[in-house]
Amino acid sequence: MNAIISVVGTGLLVDFVCGMLSDHYQVVRQKNFTSDIPKAAKLVVVLHDDWPSSGYSEAEEALKQVGIPWLRGFISMDEGIVGPLIRPGVPGCTECADNRRFTASPADIQHAVRSSPSGLWHVAHLLVAETLRVLQGSRAHTEQHMYIVNLNNLSSSLHFILPDSLCSVCGCLPDDSSEAANISLKPSPKISADSYRCRPIEDLKQHLVKDYMDYRTGVFNAKMLDLVSPFAGVGVNLPSFMMGDEVTGGRSFSYAESELTAILEGLERHCGITPRGKRTVVYDSFNHVADQALDPSKVGLYSKKQYALSDCTFEPFDPALPIDWIWGYSLVQKFPILVPESLAYYSSGFGSAFVQEGSNGCALGGSLEEAILHGILEVVERDAFLMTWYAQLPIPRLDPYSTNDQELLLMLERLRVVAGYDIHLFNMTMENGIPSIWALAKSISPGKMNMICSAGAHLDPVRAAKSAIHEFAGRLNFLQEKFEEGQEHIRQMLDDPFLVYQMEDHALLYGLPQAEERLQFLLNGQRPLRTFDEEFKRKASHADLTDDLKDMIEVFHHLNLDVIVVDQSSLETQRNGLHCVKVLIPGMLPMTFGHHLKRLTGLKRVYRVPAKLGYAKGPLKAGQLNPHPHPFL
Repeated sequence: MNAIISVVGTGLLVDFVCGMLSDHYQVVRQKNFTSDIPKAAKLVVVLHDDWPSSGYSEAEEALKQVGIPWLRGFISMDEGIVGPLIRPGVPGCTECADNRRFTASPADIQHAVRSSPSGLWHVAHLLVAETLRVLQGSRAHTEQHMYIVNLNNLSSSLHFILPDSLCSVCGCLPDDSSEAANISLKPSPKISADSYRCRPIEDLKQHLVKDYMDYRTGVFNAKMLDLVSPFAGVGVNLPSFMMGDEVTGGRSFSYAESELTAILEGLERHCGITPRGKRTVVYDSFNHVADQALDPSKVGLYSKKQYALSDCTFEPFDPALPIDWIWGYSLVQKFPILVPESLAYYSSGFGSAFVQEGSNGCALGGSLEEAILHGILEVVERDAFLMTWYAQLPIPRLDPYSTNDQELLLMLERLRVVAGYDIHLFNMTMENGIPSIWALAKSISPGKMNMICSAGAHLDPVRAAKSAIHEFAGRLNFLQEKFEEGQEHIRQMLDDPFLVYQMEDHALLYGLPQAEERLQFLLNGQRPLRTFDEEFKRKASHADLTDDLKDMIEVFHHLNLDVIVVDQSSLETQRNGLHCVKVLIPGMLPMTFGHHLKRLTGLKRVYRVPAKLGYAKGPLKAGQLNPHPHPFL
C-alpha cells in the first residue's frame, strides 16, 4: 500500500483500473491535470473511454516537469490502445506513437465508437499488468511499444514505437551549421576483396525488420513478394502524409536479402524527403550568401520557354528572393557550402522550387564514406545515360560472354527463357572513366514491350551490368501491365512528347515497335562487339573503399567538377549506424522525368564531352541534341 499511483481521467476505463489497483496500492484519482499530481507518485496512468480530441500535450508537459513516468490507455473505434510507457527525457512519446500509428494506418484517424464492457475490462487488465511491472521494477512490455487490442475478439498485438525525429514534443534536432557539415573521410575497410561495402547486410538482418517494419506503427507498413519476376523481388510500402504511399524495391537472387535491401532503399527515400537529422536555419537570398553558396545555375535549370509553359509549376530562380539553404560539404574544395534545400530534399521545394529534384545522388551506406561513394555512382550513371541519349552517341556494344562471369551469363539466359528478352549491353562510360553500362532489353516474344532500357555504374563494370539488369527485371511485370492498359495514350505519346509526363511514361513509350528507330544509334549492327577487357582497363583494387572514394574525388577535381555532399542521415537511421547522403556534382546532367522538365540550361558538358570522347569533331549545338523523351527506367 506504500506506492502511490495517480490515475487521471473519467469513465468506465478509469473505474475498472482504479478498482483493480486500489486493493494493493494507494490510488489518487483525478479528473484532469488542473489539480497537482502527487509528487510522490511512482506512476501516472492517463485513461479515456475514447481518443481525447485534445491529445496528450497536457500530460507530456506536466509529467516532464515533475519527472514521473506515465502510461496511457484509451479506446479508438473498435480498438483499445495501451501505451507507450513514457519516461521523461527518453525519446519516444505519445506524439511519436500517434504519428507512427496514423501514418501507417490512416484509417485510425476516425471517431470513436462505444465499446463493450468486456472489451474495456480486457484493456483495463492489460493496463494493470503493465502498472505492476513498472512498480515492481520489471521491464514493461510497453517500453517503446504499444498494445493494440481488437475489442471485437479481444486479440492483442504489441507494436514497436520508433522515436520520430520530427516530433514536436520529444524531437530535439540540432540546428544545421557549417561546422556540423564538415566531412573528414575516415577509413572504411571493405568486407571482402571484391566488395564495395563496409558492412555485411547480414549484420543488419536482426535490426531492419524489427525497427522499421510494422503494419500498424512502422516506417514501412507492408511487404509484397514479387513471385513472377525473373529474380527474387520484394517491395515495402513507405507511407507518408507528404508524398503518399511509395513502394521501394529490393532485387537479388534471394527473397530474404531482397527484403532487407528494399528496407534500406526505403530508408534512403525516407531520409531524402525532408530534413530529419537537422533543423534548417538559413533563410536568405543567393545575393546575400553567394560567397559561401552553390550557384543554382550550375545544376541545370529550365529554359525561359519551359518556365512559360502553362503546366509548369516552377518559378525561375531569383537570386534576390530568400529561400531555405542547408549546409553541405565540398569534397573537392574541402569547405562547407550552402545548398538550396529544395535541391537536397525532394519535397522541400513544394510551392517554392525552381526545378524538379528527385532522389538523384541519394545513397545509404554502413559508413558515411560508403554512402558517398554509391551516391557518386548514381550521379555518374544518370549523367552517362542522358549524355548518351541527348548526343546520340554510338557507344560500343559489349560482349557479355567475354566476362566469363557465370552469374551474369545465367542472368541473361534466364531473362531470355523466362521473360522473353535478349539483353544488349553498351559501354556508356564518360570522361570520368567510371564504368557505366546501358542495358537494352529487346523482346523476342509477341505482345511484350518491344524495348526497355536501364543503366548501372560501378567501379566494377560487371557489377554495373548486373545492376542495370536487376533494375530492368524488377520493373518488367509492372511495366507490361501498364503497357497493356494504356495503349491509346502510349501511341499518342509517340507523336506528342509533352504527353510523356510520369516517370513510367519514359519507359512505356519505347515499348512501342514504332519507337525503335529512335534507338538506332545504339542498335546499328555494323559495329563489332567489344570485350570487357578491351573497354575497361583493370585498376588495382583497394582494401579500403575510402581509397576508392578518394580516387574518384581526384578524378572530378581534374575535370574541374565539384563533389558536394549533404548528410541526410536521420535519428532513425543513425540508431543502426546507417548513413544517408545526397551527392551533387554541379555540371553533370540530372535525371528528370516528364519531357517538359528536362534540365539542360547552363550545362555545357552535353555539348563538349562528345568531342572529348571522340564521337564528334567539335562542340555540339543545341539543335543537334536528341529531341525525343529519354527512355530511362
